Amino acid sequence: MTEKAKDIIPVETAKTLPGLFIERVKRTPTAKAYVSFDEASGEWREITWKQAASDVAKWQRALVGEGFMAGDRVAIMLKNSYEWMLLDIATMGLGLVIVPLYANDSAGSAAYIIKHSGAKFLLVENGEGWDAISKELNGTSDLKRIVTISQVDGAKDKRVKCLDEWLSHNGGEMTVAIDDPDKLATIVYTSGTTGSPKGVMLSHRNILVNAHDSLQMADIGTDDIFLSFLPLSHMFERTAGYYLPMMAGSAIAYARSIPLLGEDLVTIRPTVFISVPRIFERVYGKIEAGLQEKSPIAQKLFKMAVDVGWHRFEHEQGRAGWSPKLLLWPVLNALVAKKVMDKLGGRIQCSVTGGAALPPSVAKVFIGLGLPLIQGYGLTETSPVITVNTDANNDPKSVGLTLNSLETRIGDNDELQMRGPTVMLGYWNNDKATKAMFTNDGWLKTGDKAAIRDGRVYITGRLKEIIVMSNGEKAPPAEIEMAIALDPLIEKVMLVGEQKPFMSAIVCLSPEIWPGEAKALKLAPNDPESLKSEILHKHVMAKIATATSEVPEYARIRKTFITLEEWTVENGLITPTLKVKRNRVLEHYSAEIEKIYEKRNR
Repeated sequence: MTEKAKDIIPVETAKTLPGLFIERVKRTPTAKAYVSFDEASGEWREITWKQAASDVAKWQRALVGEGFMAGDRVAIMLKNSYEWMLLDIATMGLGLVIVPLYANDSAGSAAYIIKHSGAKFLLVENGEGWDAISKELNGTSDLKRIVTISQVDGAKDKRVKCLDEWLSHNGGEMTVAIDDPDKLATIVYTSGTTGSPKGVMLSHRNILVNAHDSLQMADIGTDDIFLSFLPLSHMFERTAGYYLPMMAGSAIAYARSIPLLGEDLVTIRPTVFISVPRIFERVYGKIEAGLQEKSPIAQKLFKMAVDVGWHRFEHEQGRAGWSPKLLLWPVLNALVAKKVMDKLGGRIQCSVTGGAALPPSVAKVFIGLGLPLIQGYGLTETSPVITVNTDANNDPKSVGLTLNSLETRIGDNDELQMRGPTVMLGYWNNDKATKAMFTNDGWLKTGDKAAIRDGRVYITGRLKEIIVMSNGEKAPPAEIEMAIALDPLIEKVMLVGEQKPFMSAIVCLSPEIWPGEAKALKLAPNDPESLKSEILHKHVMAKIATATSEVPEYARIRKTFITLEEWTVENGLITPTLKVKRNRVLEHYSAEIEKIYEKRNR
C-alpha cells in the first residue's frame, strides 16, 4: 500500500481547539475541508478550509453582538452538520464554552442541561423544537438568545431569531481570543442510564492530546475522508471524527441521516468510518436475514468467504500459519466480500468502533469480509479514547493498547483505572461526584472490570451492572443481552432477575423482521394476540437458548415478555447513545414482570 501523505499538527502548535482550526487553515487553505448536502439544490457541496474560516468569522461577529463574556456557555442542539462545526469553533475562539445536546434528546433532558449549565445561547433545528424545550424550562433558564436553523413564523418570544436573520453577512477575520490550553473548552453531559446527566468539563489540552495520541495509532492522512453520522454531542465522534481529521488535514462529509446512511456511504465513499457496535449489529442482522432467503449454496459460499477471510486476517496478524485455502480468497472476494464492501463505499481503509462492546461473531464477519475494523475503548471523562487496537496489531477480543500519554492499571475488584493529560477537569457544579470518580492516589475509576495481558486491555464487564438473584447467584446482563440481540428478529432485549428466583427477559421484536417471521409461524403480524401466543414464545425461547448455550444454567432465561413497542429516547427507555435505561424499563413493564413471576409462584 502506498504511504499516505501526512501533515499532523502538533498539540504545542495548536494550543487550543480554535488554534488547531486556524493552523489547519494556514497550512492547507484551498484543500477540501467539509462536504455538506445542500437541500435547496439537492447536491453535495465542497467547502475549503479558507471558506470555512470566513464562515466562522461571520458566526463570531453575530456572537460578539450578543455581549457574552468569556466563559459563558453556548448550547447547541443540532444533528451533525457544517453549522455545528461553525458554531463550535466560533464559540471557543471567543473564549466561550460549548455545551452540546443530542439532537434527538427529549425536551425535558435538554431543558435540564440548559438550566444546569447556565447556557445563555441555544442553537436549535426549528421552532417546534424550541417550543417543546421552552415549555419544560417554564421561564427558569439564563438563555438570552435562541437561534433556529429554519424560519420561525411570528415568534412571540423576542429572544428567538432564525439563523438568516441573526447571522452577520460580513465577518472579517476569525478571532482566537484564547491561548491557554488548560482553559475549559466544553461541558459534555453524559447520557447516563441512571440518575441525572453529569456535565463533564474538558479542556482544550484534554481533547488535543487525545486526538494526537489517537493519530499515532492509526494511518490517517491528508487524502482521507470521514463520513460523520454519530452524534457530535458524543465525545467519540467529536474527538475521533471531527478534531482528529482536522489535526490530520482530512476532509469530513456530513451524512444526511441514519436512514440515508447506506446511500451516503456509496456516494461519499469514505476512507475512514467511525461507528458504534449497534450499527454493525444492524448490518449484520440484515445480512443474516438476507442469507435465510438465499439458496444453501449461497449460504455456504458466504460462510466460506468469512472463514477464509478470517484465516487470512489471523495469518496477517501472525496468529495463524499459511493454509492452502487462502488461495481461494481472490475468488471468494470477487463473489462475496467485495459486494458487501461496495455497499459501504468500497474504499474504507480504517474503521473504528467504540462506545460499547463489539460482539466477537460480528467482528469476525466484517473482518472476514475484508473490513479493516479495529475496536477502541474510552469514556467521556477521558476525552474519550483510552485504548485502541491498530491495523498491524489487532485483537478483536481486546479493546487494544493504552494510548501513549496515558497509563492504565487494574485496581480493586478488577476495575480498570487510568491517569494522564486527557482526564477531565471534573463535573460541572458537582464536586461530590468528581471526588467519587478518583482513587485516593489520583487514578480515574472507569467502572469497568478488565484484565491487562501483554499490554492489551480486555474489558470483562461493568462493576455495577450485575444481577444478583434471590438464590445469591450473579450474572452480567450486558454480555447475555448482546448475544441474544444478534438475532435479526430481536431489536432490543433486557434481562430481569434482580432478587428473583430465575432469569427472565423483556424482548422487543424488530418491526422490519416481525411480519415475515409471523407469517412463517402462521401468525397474524398485526394482531396483538400473536405476541402472546405459545407458538411465538417457544420460537423466541429457542432463539434465546441457542444464543445463550454457553451461559451457566442458573443464568438461563426461563420466561419472556414479548413486545413490538419501540424503545426510544422520546419514551425514555433508551439514552441518545442507544443504551437501555434499565430502571425505566423495569418501571415501564412492572405489571408484565409481576405476571411473569406470579405464574411461577402458582
